[in-house]
Amino acid sequence: MAKKRRKGPIAQLEGYIRQNKKSAAVYFVLRGLILLVMVRAIFRQDYEAVFVCALSLLLLLAPAFVEHRLRIDLPTTFEIIVMVFIFAAEILGELGEYYVRFPYWDTILHTTNGFLCAAVGFGLVDILNRAENVGLRLTPLYMAIASFCFSMTIGVLWEFFEFSADCLIHTDMQKDTVIRAVYSVALNPTGANKAVGIDPVTSVLVNGQDLGLGGYLDIGLYDTMEDLFVNFIGATVFSFIGYFYAKSGRQRKFAKRFIPTVANKVQTASSAGAKKYD
Repeated sequence: MAKKRRKGPIAQLEGYIRQNKKSAAVYFVLRGLILLVMVRAIFRQDYEAVFVCALSLLLLLAPAFVEHRLRIDLPTTFEIIVMVFIFAAEILGELGEYYVRFPYWDTILHTTNGFLCAAVGFGLVDILNRAENVGLRLTPLYMAIASFCFSMTIGVLWEFFEFSADCLIHTDMQKDTVIRAVYSVALNPTGANKAVGIDPVTSVLVNGQDLGLGGYLDIGLYDTMEDLFVNFIGATVFSFIGYFYAKSGRQRKFAKRFIPTVANKVQTASSAGAKKYD
């Protein structure tokens, strides 16, 4: 009798994705689009783009990996948003240059990231609150605060990564901003601790050459602070949602669309048609 072939890890994860039709539809559509971009990049010999596509294909499997290996049930809405987020950030943002073509593209993604990370943080705390072998029980307020802090920590760590990449491999992940006015104590001729301004800044010379930007080129500070501010907004919004969700005894359906939970013990990776929140 012929032995049954074992599926590889990617095939197992894709089989897990097929259990939910909505997630599966989004996954296979996005995967098809990424493969088309990859083929085009191969013909153009753009191997950096090929790498980004390959990385994106792996990242699309991240939600299924978390569910399959860690036994964490991710709501369908959450899964779909995560997959679309990956496509919007890597394929549209990086390869399609949406970060440059659309000024608010990065802002939208960072706001979404703050919201999703807060949902993950809330879910982790909620899982501990429900665990019978954990004596600690957090109030809804503390759960909301923990959710907020988790999201902001992820946002700060990402900015650390962007700064490190810009310094070490000379990327421009922290996009520069043209500043029309400068206020600094370094410009004070008396040396006093009082800012002196140049307003407006009309031209800046670098090595005797006018940059032609009509202002001072800030190297990433404004971009970093804007990213953290919108991450703060996304985290705050979900923290309020999580607070009222916990306060109501987990009865609010909207919040359930985003909060991870522990998978049912009787549910296995091979079970099909598992009911999930839409």
